[in-house]
Amino acid sequence: MSPRAPKRREIVLPALALLGVLVLAGCSSIGDFGRLQPGLVRDDIHDWVGQDAALHAGAPISTDNLTQDERMLRDLAFPLIEPPYDRQRWNAVVYEYGLDRAFQRDLWIEDPTAYYRHLQADPDRTTASKYNQLSDDIRNDIVRIGPFFTVARRVFDLDRRRQASMQAVADLSPAEQLNAKARVGENSLTIAWVQHSLADRCASYRFALEHLAVAEPDDEAGDVDRVLTQLQQEIAADGLAPAPRFAAAPVAVAAGPAPAAQ
Repeated sequence: MSPRAPKRREIVLPALALLGVLVLAGCSSIGDFGRLQPGLVRDDIHDWVGQDAALHAGAPISTDNLTQDERMLRDLAFPLIEPPYDRQRWNAVVYEYGLDRAFQRDLWIEDPTAYYRHLQADPDRTTASKYNQLSDDIRNDIVRIGPFFTVARRVFDLDRRRQASMQAVADLSPAEQLNAKARVGENSLTIAWVQHSLADRCASYRFALEHLAVAEPDDEAGDVDRVLTQLQQEIAADGLAPAPRFAAAPVAVAAGPAPAAQ
């Protein structure tokens, strides 16, 4: 069994209970600024992000506890891999906790037309609101990538120190070595997933802008183009992890210690 399974069960029950409360109350899980209501958030809400990144790359998963920086890395990564148009779902708690399998699969689908189709889905939406939405989503990404890459650089540096420490400690067990190496891999793959996602988002934003400019020309197109160029420049300047070959389907590889001999 994958080491992620027990952890996921611990998260599933309280998250589904919270969702049940929302259903009964007819409430939304979304609060101010598109964030989850504070009462729905747990410290380990996005722990699954690093695990899924490893699974989709066919890499092992560590059973070590996450550090504060590693947990923050995953928290800041989620809004940058989640499609912008999924942020206002009433049941966003399901997606934040990684409980919806269809949603998790969708995170790995590269479809540059999806954002534009969503933008055009409401026939009553005005041209101005479409350009404003596109501009807002791009600006939100610009605001988010700074804090993410600040933490990513810190985690990257600590992982280099971790690897140096592993060379200096002679009596590490095979399980300790495997878990440490797996965690370094998870962290790197989480960063790479965000970089991969940001490249896809830029392609989606560019597709939407170009097609919207043809379908509904507006002076706002020039402003959106400038904001999108800024986003692309900031992404190019923040590359940290090499792009991995993410698997078409996840491959579970356990990184826990070997079972004791009977």
